[in-house]
Amino acid sequence: MKRILGMTTLGLAVATASGCSWLWGEHGYFRDRGNDYLEARETPPMQIPPDLHTKPLDPLLPIPNNVPDTQNRAYGYQVPPPPALSVQGSGNEQYSVQRSGNARWLAAQKVPASVWPTARQYLTDNGFRIAEERPQTGEIITAWQSPTELSTPLARSLSTNGRLKPGNEVRARMRIEPGVASGSSEIFVQTQTRSQGSTSDPAWSSSQDSSALDDALLNQVLAGLDRSAEGGSSVSLLATGAYDTPERVTYELDGSGVPMLVLDSDLNRAWSSVGRAIEGADIRVDDMDRSLGVYYVNLAEGAQKPEERKPGFFGRLFGKGETKEEEDARARRFQVRLTQVGNAVQVTLDKTINTAAPNDIAEGVLKKLQTSMQYALRNPGQRQSGQLDPGAQP
Repeated sequence: MKRILGMTTLGLAVATASGCSWLWGEHGYFRDRGNDYLEARETPPMQIPPDLHTKPLDPLLPIPNNVPDTQNRAYGYQVPPPPALSVQGSGNEQYSVQRSGNARWLAAQKVPASVWPTARQYLTDNGFRIAEERPQTGEIITAWQSPTELSTPLARSLSTNGRLKPGNEVRARMRIEPGVASGSSEIFVQTQTRSQGSTSDPAWSSSQDSSALDDALLNQVLAGLDRSAEGGSSVSLLATGAYDTPERVTYELDGSGVPMLVLDSDLNRAWSSVGRAIEGADIRVDDMDRSLGVYYVNLAEGAQKPEERKPGFFGRLFGKGETKEEEDARARRFQVRLTQVGNAVQVTLDKTINTAAPNDIAEGVLKKLQTSMQYALRNPGQRQSGQLDPGAQP
């Protein structure tokens, strides 16, 4: 054994001293293979018999373009960095376009009181004359005007993208409502046109679908608000009122004795108002569908955020965290449904779309929501999750 080890050691020493190329050289067994990929060449794709079913395969390691040749490699080749990612948009995340079916609106990561003066300033700076403004309801209506009275970029966009015909007059209505998320807003834009010289004054449509002219103006408003956001913000004191909450919220029973709330409001304002009332009543929302007017709630949980419901480190370590099966077993899931009836909105609590919730449960939840909205009306800007009027009995 010692003789074999000695001969092996002697052989390695001789090979090292003599610089044997078969061991360490370019074609040696222990050669450097770091640049082998530079010699790679594409081969024809594998031919599959026609009677077999195939699916396309993408190469896992495609050869990059502009592979350096041997001459360039002799001077040392540095792999170039990857190209920079292209970024679309202004980079300002305070405003974004939201879609639901054919409806489009802007979502703002600001309270309505901050959005109101900026939006109003945009309208006046671009030639709109304000005919009516209701800060308490977050609504601005402009006068009938010819496109020639508006700023050139805006008039060009309304004519080109909005298909505003020459010889027509246009007016706009802008609604600024509190968003479902705390501290956010939603901005809706609606337009109307008529022939110049006409005295007709059509009523505003209750449809949420956006026309091409609505979309063109909404895109211009988005660009204007983005530019304004870079120059700071201001707050309208008139708009700080609780205009998201209807002044009249009554608890009633329908003809079948089913409890409901009746809100003197349109569906858009009622949606955000009820959403904030659910948060104020400390009720958890699992999901929502604005097009159906439904909040999917779980009465067994509070309104904590998902990250606040996770067990701590020791809870996870000792298995004290609740599993999803356990949470589902004790869940009490219902639907808070909003329905437009005439000039009012009815709010009911349902078990399913075809089944009403038990009257005692519906009464308790709806009176909690009523208390939350009444508290917000008396104390604008002070509503927080889970904090109702201390003197109220839900």
